[in-house]
Amino acid sequence: MTEWKKICLLTDIPVLGSRCVARAQGLDVAVFRNDQDGVFALLDRCPHKGGPLSQGMVFGTSVACPLHNWTIDLAGGCAKAPDEGCTPRFAVKVQAGEVFLDAAELATHATDLTRPAAGPRSPALSGLSPAPLGEG
Repeated sequence: MTEWKKICLLTDIPVLGSRCVARAQGLDVAVFRNDQDGVFALLDRCPHKGGPLSQGMVFGTSVACPLHNWTIDLAGGCAKAPDEGCTPRFAVKVQAGEVFLDAAELATHATDLTRPAAGPRSPALSGLSPAPLGEG
């Protein structure tokens, strides 16, 4: 039997917007609300470059990644053609104006995924010595 965890009230999620749910382990889960009060939950990570989907624009049953405008289907988590890739989705239900996520999924689903680091790697991380100013 599924144990549901109350996340928030439906009205706590802006229409055509999202709310992030922090987890003890792994990336946040983004909970989206469309203009028909449909509620969807995805890992807050675009399958392309790891952009925060919670910061994207919601339209219909899709969200546009804020980094490169990939369109992600909110119901399935997959990018729409011609783009490819999926982000994990989470079971969600709305009951009496309250939003719930599956507690087991929240605790264990996709906890090993990370957000890719953007920009050049730090010399300290790569084992390289930084070039002195004026050189390289």
